Amino acid sequence: MASPSPAAKTERLLNLVICLLYTRQPLAKTRIRDAVPQYGEAASDEAFDRMFERDKDELRELGIPLRMEPLDAFFDDETGYRIDRREYALPELSFEPDEFAVLGLASRTWQQASLAGAAATALRKLEAADVERDLNSLVGLEPRVNTTEPSFNTVKDAVLRRQAISFSYRKAGGDSAPRRLQPWGVANWHGRWYVTGFDLDREAPRVFRLGRIDGTVKRLGKPGSYDVPADHDPVSMIDGTESTPPAEAVVLVHEGAGNTLRRRARGAEAAGSDTRLVVDYTDTGAFADEIAGFGPAVRVVSPPELVEQVVCRLRGALDRNGDA
Repeated sequence: MASPSPAAKTERLLNLVICLLYTRQPLAKTRIRDAVPQYGEAASDEAFDRMFERDKDELRELGIPLRMEPLDAFFDDETGYRIDRREYALPELSFEPDEFAVLGLASRTWQQASLAGAAATALRKLEAADVERDLNSLVGLEPRVNTTEPSFNTVKDAVLRRQAISFSYRKAGGDSAPRRLQPWGVANWHGRWYVTGFDLDREAPRVFRLGRIDGTVKRLGKPGSYDVPADHDPVSMIDGTESTPPAEAVVLVHEGAGNTLRRRARGAEAAGSDTRLVVDYTDTGAFADEIAGFGPAVRVVSPPELVEQVVCRLRGALDRNGDA
């Protein structure tokens, strides 16, 4: 049987931690197996026992206080498991002002997706089994990721499940074509989200930018139908393929406005009451979003495709807000 991917193993351990934090009473192995989806996929009782023993050892190596306690106070012939929240919780912490600033910036990265999929399923199964819940123990266990790409969650879930997907992909020139992919990983690189994997049609590893996926992403085949290369590094793979040379934009900026553009400009000259800047960019859509955010204080002179996208965004904002 193939070894699970690092992401799948991490998800299983996280589900186990949530399961054992969620209860104030020890849980028998049978109830843990029912609550953690990956355990339910074990081929046999022996396979589950081996997996659970390895996971227990790994949690203890990570410093997580996994406790073994009798299920019945009067009979100690059956053991249950739980994580004591008081031992698991961090002690009181204090930070310097600059450390708080760094934490604030980091927290802004985690904005949208919440506990989903298998973890949420584990919580629902425990609740259905009338396990006494301790919701306060879940504080701090809900990671959030900020991404505007509609395909992000589906692609991310496909990576975790090791399940092939199909989608329509828009090339740099604007044409779309169907693609089939065994996704290996999802990563953020220079502010954009990418999926890496094995292209089933080209029969070779490929990188796709999530922002260029059009329409719905569909799942193909069964989960766990392929293995991710053990040495796969998504960031290195993306870095090796996304080497698009920067394009040049010319913009007119009102006095006192567009400071972020001024700092990045590689050329500036007076143009009446405005300043003419030459700014390099690599992603037309992202740069159009940035310029549109300045409103009338910044106007694009060239190239035409950037002008078109900025005008489109400004017209959309006008339509949404009326004539006010």
